[in-house]
Amino acid sequence: MEQYNLNILRTMEENLGYCLLGKKEEIKLLLIALISGGHVLLEGMPGTGKTLLVKALAEMIEGEFRRVQCNPDLLPSDITGFSIYHPKEEKFIFRQGPVMTNILLMDEINRASTKTQSALLEAMEEKQVSVDGDIYPLPQPFLVLATQNPIDFEGTYPLPEAQLDRFMMKIHIGYPDQAIEKDLLIGNGTSKSIEKIKGVTNIEAISEIQHKVEEVYVDEKVIDYLLDIVSQTREHPQLILGASPRASLSLLKGVKALALIQQRSFVTPDDVKFLTPYVFCHRFIINPEARMDGSTEYSILQSILENVKVPKGLEK
Repeated sequence: MEQYNLNILRTMEENLGYCLLGKKEEIKLLLIALISGGHVLLEGMPGTGKTLLVKALAEMIEGEFRRVQCNPDLLPSDITGFSIYHPKEEKFIFRQGPVMTNILLMDEINRASTKTQSALLEAMEEKQVSVDGDIYPLPQPFLVLATQNPIDFEGTYPLPEAQLDRFMMKIHIGYPDQAIEKDLLIGNGTSKSIEKIKGVTNIEAISEIQHKVEEVYVDEKVIDYLLDIVSQTREHPQLILGASPRASLSLLKGVKALALIQQRSFVTPDDVKFLTPYVFCHRFIINPEARMDGSTEYSILQSILENVKVPKGLEK
């Protein structure tokens, strides 16, 4: 494992900490998504630093960055682009939308209509867009980071299950604790963060690290352990919808990235335990009876993790 790559990851993690104080775990999860090629849904109350964190990440990797502020009037073509007729050349010319970038921030995605939300599906899965019958590949790497307000806020639309399944992880950005917020108020918070993280790395280095993630070793026993968890989610009596095959692949990519960030060339069962809630819970649909009894996606998954046997000799 090349020390250069590890140093980049360590520096990225440390410097993003200047941007969002007290959120080390959330930052680590965001880096996992970046180097494993997964999209992220960031949920939290307004003003908790979701948008700032994405801006900081874009500055750090020196990639193309576009931001879309979602609202009910946003059209699918406002994201993907559109064809316009050019009289002099007597042909249609494609005007690319903000999706043609490396990092796309969909701010308050659940304020956009479901039709507009669905325009992202092809881009997120196929890394291309289709406009008027023509296909346009997206720049690589391509990452969608979407912020979301709680769904009971006025003017929000719930994301459809098919789109939720395209997001590798859902990360909740909560309020800072009192000590951290005090630091923000006395001037040790976000005012200097962007300047501190510019030019840490670049797109080419990120692409190299993504290839390194693919080389991380996963023992067959760990894969069987992961699949046992997946199977339990699909058979659980309190779940109408469990983890999909896409979720399994996302978790496998994620735990490889986690191992790399922790300077290991192999995946452990503890990696799977740590990352599974972030990858699986937003994909679950709980039956109404279980919801009325107070069960949550997280509590159901924790009961599954407690019941699935950890492979011997791989606990550490």
